[in-house]
Amino acid sequence: MRFAGDTLVLATHNAGKLAEMRDLLAPFGVRVLSAAELGLAEPAETEASFVGNARIKAHAAAKATGMSALADDSGITIDALGGAPGVYTADWAETPNGRDFSLAMERAWNELETCQAPYPRLAQFRCTLVLAYPNGSDQVFEGCMPGQIVWPGRGLGGHGYDPIFQPEGYDVTFGEMDRWEKNRISHRGRAFSRFIQECFT
Repeated sequence: MRFAGDTLVLATHNAGKLAEMRDLLAPFGVRVLSAAELGLAEPAETEASFVGNARIKAHAAAKATGMSALADDSGITIDALGGAPGVYTADWAETPNGRDFSLAMERAWNELETCQAPYPRLAQFRCTLVLAYPNGSDQVFEGCMPGQIVWPGRGLGGHGYDPIFQPEGYDVTFGEMDRWEKNRISHRGRAFSRFIQECFT
């Protein structure tokens, strides 16, 4: 379904995501406002799935503003760990002093070692976008980048678990990859591509 409005609320308090979305939608004349700019609170993400949490954020923003709202939820799923950390991807990095993804990566590897997971240690980065409308309906766009977990981590680029994730078909990790190349093939890039294709082209 084509997007009919001229303004879209991005249900995030992340300035980087806002800048990325504004760049993406600039050619289509859509004004993008963030939840932070509108003073919206961040709702609790209580679902056990990416689509469930994205829906919570998107519908809360659409209901509060009366405008269409887009939200994303993303993370990494590791086959041998039953899909963990999944929606708890960021939680694995939480410490009393903020997030430390080196600890999260170490935990992932240690759990793979503990269960003696076979090689390759398959994993996927996943991103789910939900575009919610004020009438309560929504559209879902998903992107997935398959790959494997490697150790030790390689590369200083990217963020999160990027240094230990080697995407399928590549011999470098997301942490070693050029930012533009990573964005082109990433889970988030694939989800946004579907969103643009269905709603704007």
